[in-house]
Amino acid sequence: MKRHGNTLYVTTQGSYVARERETVVVRVGKETRIRIPVHTLEGLVFFGRISCSPSLMQLCTERGVSISFLSERGRFIARVEGPVSGNVLLRREQYRRADDEQASALLVTPMVQGKVANGRNVLLRAARESQSPDETTDLRKAAERLSILLKRIDAAKGVDAIRGLEGESARTYFSVFNHLITVQKEAFRFTGRNRRPPLDRMNALLSFLYTLLGHDMRSALETVGLDPAVGYLHKDRPGRPGLSLDLMEEFRAFLADRLALSLVNRRQVTESGFTIKQTGGVVMTDETRKVVLTAWQKRKSDELMHPFLQEKATVGLLPLLQARLLARHLRGDLDAYPPFILK
Repeated sequence: MKRHGNTLYVTTQGSYVARERETVVVRVGKETRIRIPVHTLEGLVFFGRISCSPSLMQLCTERGVSISFLSERGRFIARVEGPVSGNVLLRREQYRRADDEQASALLVTPMVQGKVANGRNVLLRAARESQSPDETTDLRKAAERLSILLKRIDAAKGVDAIRGLEGESARTYFSVFNHLITVQKEAFRFTGRNRRPPLDRMNALLSFLYTLLGHDMRSALETVGLDPAVGYLHKDRPGRPGLSLDLMEEFRAFLADRLALSLVNRRQVTESGFTIKQTGGVVMTDETRKVVLTAWQKRKSDELMHPFLQEKATVGLLPLLQARLLARHLRGDLDAYPPFILK
């Protein structure tokens, strides 16, 4: 079993990231902040005004370490990577299925079922731990509604029908999401999903975590030789990594949402860690961003038993494992794509 490497996130504005032989070095002014051997890394992610030396880019592309440039708020800007991995036959099969409505539906069904099932499990867990009878009732009703939608998804005909049920499941899930916030309820009150820009603190936190998840999923797909841009649930759109968004759905509730709630409920992030812009958008401060990134890396090091493979794996390795399972299905080694569903 491959071990997942670390991702180095650089957030200090004005940093310069360079190469020293086989080591990645981060400097701020004349001060060296950190040195990390390149073989321990799977990716570099730069937020905002971060500079990178050409020699480091060469080293990373030779070692299979991706470099991503994001805005300070986490919006994707660009990515540096080496030659495309995998073989052309796998990608051709990926494209053929994307052009086939029935084949696409067969792939979309388990992906959406994974998303809904994991969201349902998050609600049921919260219902068991809730101290409020009214909130417990609301959570259980929402979970029951998701159970019904799971059956309807299984029987749905066509990708558009599944998309409609996926949207309904998301509305059901987020309708009780505020009940999952047990402390700092006013500061992090959630009334619905919004983005570009996020209009409240919880949405700002969720959007940032979804960006991190999307980065890891895109890297995983490229590693196994799949094209992150051509998906099945998310329609093709210039600049949108459709397949990355497809496979992310299984991990939103299980990984990103649960971590966001943990950070808030344990007071690891607080109201003062966010600022409101004149436009109404809410952004995290540098210090809060660092806290979130540290928690993200720590969560990725946790181990669990993969429900399909029945092997122990770190959370950080899950995107790669699911990407491999999808590739195996497209090659014909698996009859169906097995989504990640963890109770």
